[in-house]
Amino acid sequence: MPPATVDVRPDAAALAAATARTIESRLAAVQAAGSTPRVLLTGGSIAMAAYRELDAGAVEWTNVEFWFGDERFVGIDLPDRNDGQARDAFLDRVGATRVHSLADNDCSLSAADAARAYATTLPAEPFDLTLLGVGPDGHIASLFPGFPQLRENDALTAAVFDSPKPPPVRVTLTYPALANSNTVMFIVAGADKADAVARALADEGSVDETPARGVQGIKETIWFVDKPAASKL
Repeated sequence: MPPATVDVRPDAAALAAATARTIESRLAAVQAAGSTPRVLLTGGSIAMAAYRELDAGAVEWTNVEFWFGDERFVGIDLPDRNDGQARDAFLDRVGATRVHSLADNDCSLSAADAARAYATTLPAEPFDLTLLGVGPDGHIASLFPGFPQLRENDALTAAVFDSPKPPPVRVTLTYPALANSNTVMFIVAGADKADAVARALADEGSVDETPARGVQGIKETIWFVDKPAASKL
């Protein structure tokens, strides 16, 4: 796989704008080639800032298919859900209709059942674009340092019952699903992420310590970071 590209922007606002323009250009190129883009969305404040920058006219959004890299297993109306945040940030505004949401905690499914059900919705073909945030501990989606889900090599999804970040119960895609993408784009802002970014991009290290090391794109991997997040590179 080709080496990662690191694109450093001066601040979070510039980072969000640059990320949005890159998302638009990648999706427009897929559509120009006659295909429907397959996109894996991430949560997090900098991702939402980038989503709010997306231009409703830049892409035929009704012809883009969306999934989520992870979801908080809570009630559908609670603000913790990535689905609701993404809808508020851009999905509803641009008229996106092909959105695969994870089940909510309405007591009809367990988190493990929800994970298995979501796996059946994932495409067999690679995602065209996977977006990932990175936590200060180096986690991506809901794959946390030292957790057994990091060693899942067969199932495409997994339930998490003891997340160190609230809420504790989540559903996440695993490495085999996250890495099945032509382009992987990390979006990271803030000085509190600097250590994690440096570990993720170091020549040596373990995914058990820094889960962000475990995902690369098939064709390209791009790290969009602001200057504070890049301060230890």
